[in-house]
Parts: sequence; structure tokens; C-alpha cells
Amino acid sequence: MLTLIKNGEVYAPDFLGKKDILLTHDKIGFIEDEISIPNSFVDVKVIDASGMKVVPGFIDAHVHITGGGGEGSFKTRTPEIQLSDATTSGITTLVGVIGTDGTTRTMSNLLAKARGLEEEGISCYVHTGSYQVPVKTLTGKIEDDLILIDKIIGVGEIAISDHRSSQPTVEEMAKIASAARIGGMLSGKAGIVNIHVGDSHDYLDLLLQVVSSTDLPIRQFYPTHINRNPHLFEAGIEYAKTGGWVDFTTSTIPKFLEEGEVKCSIGLRRMLEAGVSIEQITFTSDGQASLPDFDKDGEMIGLKIGKVNTLFKEVRDAVKEENVDLATALKVITSNPAKVLKLHQKGEVKVGKDADLVLLDDNLNVQSVWAKGQHMVENGIAIVKGTFED
Repeated sequence: MLTLIKNGEVYAPDFLGKKDILLTHDKIGFIEDEISIPNSFVDVKVIDASGMKVVPGFIDAHVHITGGGGEGSFKTRTPEIQLSDATTSGITTLVGVIGTDGTTRTMSNLLAKARGLEEEGISCYVHTGSYQVPVKTLTGKIEDDLILIDKIIGVGEIAISDHRSSQPTVEEMAKIASAARIGGMLSGKAGIVNIHVGDSHDYLDLLLQVVSSTDLPIRQFYPTHINRNPHLFEAGIEYAKTGGWVDFTTSTIPKFLEEGEVKCSIGLRRMLEAGVSIEQITFTSDGQASLPDFDKDGEMIGLKIGKVNTLFKEVRDAVKEENVDLATALKVITSNPAKVLKLHQKGEVKVGKDADLVLLDDNLNVQSVWAKGQHMVENGIAIVKGTFED
């Protein structure tokens, strides 16, 4: 079956105006001012997108797809993500990571979950490793993981500036980044190192030391949680001005915001006002992660769970509350992560790209979602559900 989406306002993510889009199997086949349906035996499903905005499917590049947490012992291990958690949030591509727990959360389990989500209908990739150094890989070497395992596209999340990290040295981090770079080059993948940045006042210093003392480029690293506190946020602005990527985490709780965490929508406006290029900024949800609250002695005193539905909510808030242009705001969850991760078929509404599309209503609510040409969500409701969903 062919799918023809007519009369929608297309954001690719740059605004293209009113266009018709023909989906041919799992690709975007044609984008024209008007596409007519010929009288033929070909079955064409027509979707009237009048009054809707057609945008690329969202990319969430940091999700604990097999669950995360555990900082409060075994009972605090968070659950796996379900298919419709992603699709009803407009997410058509996920990147799975392991966090604090690199023992009971394993690479084989992460890879199996990624393949399961692909079988259910969305695109999913993973990074090799967890918070810990040395990196716990699938094959025994970072390079081998990247070169030999199709779904592994980077390394991480490696923790720095955090009491839960392995306190890696400059030399250790340089060797990780070098292995990731070589593995990426030989496999045609991004080979980036996804960096968890904690609350320590060392901030991003370790990464800057690696870059200043080696031949490694700053964009070998992809640091996240940059909006964690006001001081790290300011350090993130300076880091970005030297050419680095910066990623904001959309999952939060009111207590964290009250204590100074920078709301993503506000942070986006502030970084743009500070002169940081939109091309260097991404949002990720940290979905299914634990959101632990620690006291001054490092003891956990509270725990919540990250949600992928916060990803587009913060983009929406940036548009509606911070007056960021929609085409600009969309880039942080579409074309920008696609560029960082070298997902060349993702992140744009363009002929030949994967047919990952989202229809938004006038209030910027997710109405319909296609993932690789399959209609997953209609009128905000999942019409394709995961294997074990009700």
C-alpha cells in the first residue's frame, strides 16, 4: 500500500510550505505541491493533513530501553520501555544506553531489546558500555563492537564529574575516545562517546583536557545532562562555543527545577541568545532512567523515573512559551541528533529518507505517527502496540 499525506504544512525541519507527501513502502517517495491519485489498481491510502504540521519523526538519543536505576538497591531497578511509550510521543528512533548499573544491565540484553523494538516497528540503536571504566563491551573491544555489531553506533554513557562514576583519568578517556573514533571510521558509524556529566564542579574539564592534550576533536564527545544545574549550564555554553555538542535532558521533577536545574525549553532560548548555534544543541529524554535525589553525603533520599514523553513537550514549550521558531526548535530532536549520530536516513522530511513522520495539530499535539512507513499512531492513540502491551 502507498500512503499519500495531503495538504499538510511541512517542516523538514525547515519550513517548506504546504506539500503533498507520498510514502512508498518504508521511504519518502515524493514531495510535491500536489500529488494526484491515478486511476489504477494500486491501493493508495489518503490522509488529509489539512490544518496539520508534518514534521520528521523524533529521535531520542538517550533512553534506558531495558530500564535503569538501582541506586536504591534491587527494588529500584526501573522497567523496560514499551513500544507505544515512544510512538505516542512522536518518537520513531531510539538509542539505548546502560547507566549506573553495568552488572545486571548487560550489553546482550540491551542489544536484544533494541532488536525487539525494531521488530515491533521503530528504529533502535545502542551504545556499548555504561558508567564504568574500563568499558564493558559485548565483544571485548570497543572497536570490535562498532565494526562487527550493526546496532552499536557509539560508546556510553560514560560518567564523569559524578560520585557514581569510575573517576576516569585523562589518559583513560583519551583511549576510549580513540577506540570509538577508529571503530566509527572503519564501520562508517558516528563512533561518538556519550558522556554523563554529574554535579561535580569539575564539569566538562576532563573532556577539555583530553582535547587539549591529544589530536582528538571535541565532537568526538557527546555530553548530556548539560542543564543539570546553573553552573554546568554556563560551562556548557562555553564548551559549545569551542565547537562541542551539548545535550539537554528533558526528564525532570519539580524539586530539581526548584533547586536550579535549567528547564530545557528555557535553556534552548538562553543558549541561542548566548550565540550558540542551534546545530550544536540536542534534547534527549533519559527515558526509563531513575531520577535519584541525593543528599550532601551522597545518600539517596528520593527516586522518580524518566519519561520519553517529555522530549517533545520541552520542544513544544520552547515554541509556545519561549518564542523559539518551530523549525528551529524541531532541529534538537530531528536533524541535529541525526547528524551527531550519523543516522543519514533519519531526521528530515526529504525524498529518499526513511518514512518517519509526525502530524501535529494547531496546538502542537502529536496526532499521527508513521515509522518506516507504518502507521503507528492515529488521533493520538497507538494503533500498533508492543508484543506484551494490553
